[in-house]
Amino acid sequence: MANKLVLILGGARSGKSSHAQQMALDLGGPDVLFVATAEAYDDEMRVRIAAHQAGRPAGWRTVEAPRRVAEQIAPAAAGAAVVLVDCLTLLASNALLSAGEDASPQQAEAAVLAEVDGLLAACHASDAIWIMVSNEVGLGLVPPYPLGRLYRDALGRANQRIAAAADRVLFMVAGLPLRVK
Repeated sequence: MANKLVLILGGARSGKSSHAQQMALDLGGPDVLFVATAEAYDDEMRVRIAAHQAGRPAGWRTVEAPRRVAEQIAPAAAGAAVVLVDCLTLLASNALLSAGEDASPQQAEAAVLAEVDGLLAACHASDAIWIMVSNEVGLGLVPPYPLGRLYRDALGRANQRIAAAADRVLFMVAGLPLRVK
């Protein structure tokens, strides 16, 4: 596989993470750096995180990086065959919320895109194959509140930026990968 950057998009429970993990295992075996962006703010999220952790191969290295991801993973990515970032969806949410309640839509979106640009720079500086997972949020209903619309728009632009840089883009539907690029 000559692809340096693979983006896997899809809706909730579409099989994105499972497919990404299998791809990382196939490409990197035990030499995978798993980058987790989730934060456990409640019991439901703690259960989800625990399920994701249990589903990963034990030998994979993990970096917990909810914000400023590129800074935290660049040193750890050295020597890894594969870097798996799961997921951009939560990274965008973390960046958006860290911008603060008083941030303008432009400032909030800039915070999200700064995370994406940092990831892309780290990817290009690395010899590893990178797999990034994100939700496709443009197919659903328009969120009924301003923060939801801002999040949808910022993540959509982040996904576009990653997809433009990616060598390969997959869209997951019901556990099946569809090649987009």
